[in-house]
Formats: sequence, C-alpha cells, structure tokens
Amino acid sequence: MTVVERLRVEQPTDRAFSWAITALITLIGFVIRSVNLAYPNKLVFDETYYAKDAYSLLRFGYEREWPDNANDAIVAGNLDVMKDSAAFIVHPQIGKWLIAFGEYLFGMNSFGWRFSSLVFGALLIFVVIRLVRRISRSTLIGGLAGLLLAFDGLAFVMSRIALLDIFLAVFVVAAVGCLIADRDWFRNKLADHLSGNGLADLGGKYGPALIIRPWRIAAGVCFGLALGTKWNALYPLAAFALLSLAWDVGARRVAGAGVRSSLAIIRDGIPAFVSLVVLSVIIYVASWASWLAGSGGYMRDWGQKHPDALSVRLLGDPLASLLAYNQAIWNFHTGDGIAQATHPYDANPSGWLVLARVIGIDAVLDIPAGTDGCPANAEKCYRVISGIGTPALWWAAVIALVIALILWVGGRDWRFGIPVVGVLSNWLPWFQYSDRPQFLFYAITIIPFSVTAVALVLGRLLGTAADLRSGAAEDQTPAPPPPVPARARPEHARGAPSRALAGLFSAGSLPLDRRAVAAIGIGAFIALVGANFAFIYPILTDGVLTYQQWRARMWIRGWI
Repeated sequence: MTVVERLRVEQPTDRAFSWAITALITLIGFVIRSVNLAYPNKLVFDETYYAKDAYSLLRFGYEREWPDNANDAIVAGNLDVMKDSAAFIVHPQIGKWLIAFGEYLFGMNSFGWRFSSLVFGALLIFVVIRLVRRISRSTLIGGLAGLLLAFDGLAFVMSRIALLDIFLAVFVVAAVGCLIADRDWFRNKLADHLSGNGLADLGGKYGPALIIRPWRIAAGVCFGLALGTKWNALYPLAAFALLSLAWDVGARRVAGAGVRSSLAIIRDGIPAFVSLVVLSVIIYVASWASWLAGSGGYMRDWGQKHPDALSVRLLGDPLASLLAYNQAIWNFHTGDGIAQATHPYDANPSGWLVLARVIGIDAVLDIPAGTDGCPANAEKCYRVISGIGTPALWWAAVIALVIALILWVGGRDWRFGIPVVGVLSNWLPWFQYSDRPQFLFYAITIIPFSVTAVALVLGRLLGTAADLRSGAAEDQTPAPPPPVPARARPEHARGAPSRALAGLFSAGSLPLDRRAVAAIGIGAFIALVGANFAFIYPILTDGVLTYQQWRARMWIRGWI
C-alpha cells in the first residue's frame, strides 16, 4: 500500500441510502420520545429552575427570581408572578435559550418547555449515527449505534424533560464528529499534496501548513456552544483537542515527514488552539449577549461598583462584570455550601457505568386501588419517572469499552480511541467533586460514546466491509516486506500478544458461517435491548404500575 493510499480516506458510496437510514432511525427516536410529552403537566425535578429561567430570558434577556408558589401558578396559567429582582443562576444561558425557543413556539406549558429537549434528543441520535458511520466507514454500524441509542432509557428520559444536559450532549458529540471529519480532511489534503506534486512521500519535509481547517473551526463553535450550556464541556474539549493533535502528528509521520512530524505539536497545535480554545471562549462570551446588552442581570452592575478594579480597566465594564459573575458561579460550584449539601439520589460516579444508583425525576406513590388507573384488585399503585439507562445496553457497554481500550492500545486501531477518550473525559473529572451531590443524569454525555464502543465492537465481530481496511493500518508508516513469508514464520513471531484480542475481532477474514452466527447474535442483542427498554418503559414515562410491577423493575437496591 502506498503512502497516498494510506492517507486517503474514502467514505462509503451509499450516501443517499445512509441519509435515508439516518433520517428513519432519527424519526423513530423522535416519535417514541414525543408520545405524551406534556405529561405530567407540571414542573418536575430541575425543570423548576430551567423552564422558569428560560421564560425569564425570553421576556427580559436575563433570569429573574420567582416566588415560592410560582410552580402552581404557572400550571394554572398565571405567569404574572415573576419578581422584579434578578436571580443568581449557576449555569450559562445557551441551554435555557433553547428551552425558551420551545416556550416561544408553544407557550409556557409542559409541552413548550420540553419541546426543545425532544428535538435535541432526536438530534443526539442523528449525530451519533453520522459519527459512527464516519469512523467505521459503514452505514450499517452507524445505524446500529443510532438504534441502540434510540432505545436507551436515560437518553429517552433526558429527551423529555427541560434540563440542560441533553443540549450539552449534542454539542459535545457534534464537536467530536467535526474533529473526526477534520482528521479525514487533513489526511486527504496531505494525500492531494503528494499526488499533486508527484511525490511518493514528504521525504522528511514537514509538508503543507493547512492552517485554515473548516471542520476544526466547526468543532470550536460546537465546543463553545457546549461550554455555553454547561462548563463540564471543558474536559472533553481538552481531551479531544489533544487527541486531534496526536492524529496530526501521526498523519504527517505516515506522509513521510519523519522526525519533523513532531513539529506538528507546535505548527499544527497553535492554529488548533486558536480554532478550538480561543474560538470556544469567543462563542461562550457571545452566548451572554442578552445579559451583556442589558442592565438588569445579576451582578451586571459589578463594573460600575468597582471602577478601579484591574479587570474593569482592562476589559471594560460589561466584560469585567461578566468575569466577576462567572467567578461567583465557580465559587458556588466549588464552595462549602454545595459540598455540605445532601440529596437522596446522590450517585457516586464510580457506579455510573453499571447503573448502581438512578435518579428519581417524578413520583406519585400509594395510589389507592381503583383510582387513577390503578386496578381495583391491586394493593396500591405507583407512577414514577426514573432516570435510568437500559441495563442490557449499559452493562454490555462496560465490556465493549474494555475491548475498545485493548483494540486501541494493543491493536493500534485509532477508531476505538474515540469512545474510550469520550467516556473517560466525560466521567473521570467528576471524581474530583465526590464531596458534593452528583447524579446519574450527568452521564448523558457518556452514553453516546458507550454506544459507539458497542457498535464498533459489534462491527468487528460481524466483519463489515469497513474493517477490510484496518483502522490501525492508517497510522502505520509503510514498512519493507519481510524477508520470510508470514506463513513460513513460527506462530509466536507473527505478532505481539497484545494484539491477540485485535486478531480475535479482526473482520474481513470471518468465514461466511461465522459471520452468519455473529449476525444472529447481534440481532438477538438488539432485540434484548429493545425488550429491556420496553420493560422499563413504564418507569420512564410515569406509567401506572401496581406495587408488585414496580418492584419487578427495581433490580438493584440503588434503583429505589
């Protein structure tokens, strides 16, 4: 294989079909999430903050305080109860503006404040399908990832309530997708440079600078929107920025830059920092435009009250006030007040991946028999909304992530690094905040990458056409042919033990009968996930269950 062939990235040719599959699976996810979206007709869980903040943004451009009885008044249709004073909020505004868009379209009601979450819940399926298709080079595997995500319980619930995290997940996954597209773009540009100049390789030269990279700029915009929704997007931004830079170094090494490929850390790294980090900060600041433009927001007058502050002299009144406000938000998240807080659904991140503790969104307990849909012969009934992932999918994902780590490190297949880095960068940072209440729904940014790991591993088992060209080969410098044919060498000399698992999952070499068995197994797994989702569906949607039916779905004590 020539250097140009190793660099060249070709996407599957079934473009029209892939978009049809993407649209179909996204539509399926949208439809099942939209059923009875407005129920329950009240503010549940943290909707009490974000739905009201969104309406306040829509009316005034900043968040105002509400009286204690505001929730009942809102449900009754009385919206004129908002106070005149500005509210101290602890998250940026992008997600709340998106919630406000639904309220603008449909009114300040349960359907209105949940509509944007519904749309973004479907968009999350969409971006995962496109991301996995691009890295697997397979529409089948991309569609498989989307279908699994469509039937995940936590993604389902977060698509039906007005919280910020579903927006965060979409922006983060979209940003990663843009970086993967940038990787393909960059390698193709290097290939074009070689073929256009009639070169076999770079011959030890650095190669074209390629400073302006559209997909990397798009990733910076998406990361900025993610930061403008919740600050914890900073961790995947840092992790994937470094991974993207490592891809640049690897691509130049494959192209023949030799020792000069390490210069990419600086020469590609500086433009990458501007495109990702600097642009993200600009987008983040711009997301506060309504607060900056007005005068009534919380701490908006800080600059006027502190005219001699260095930040005011350097940045001006509005930006200095914003900086001080963000410092106050940081102090809230890291201060003693939240560290000493407690919550019945506090879930240590060590148990997130195995669903050790779920989150209660809504609960109506002890419904008498013969009322509210409870059977007359029942002891009592429950209506609950539990934020819980589909167990069959999440538990399989733990195994898939271990396999992905081995295939990335041992098999040197770059594709499997994406779900590993995605999960770790959205999971490990939470351990430093273990002294404060944390909740399973934070893991909504993890499940898209877990599903990616599952789909890629199943793709290797199935033996898709995408794996006929190993992902590991893309980042390996061409080597001279061995002097002795592989068949003549002893088995122990053919590869390191660390590649044993990679060989086990090597596709393209599976006999037809083994591929048929793998296909049957994968079909059974999809059916299992679907059945598991159907079984827990009542506890995702406030369905009426007898006490015995509810307990049958509480497999672990931490789910109660």
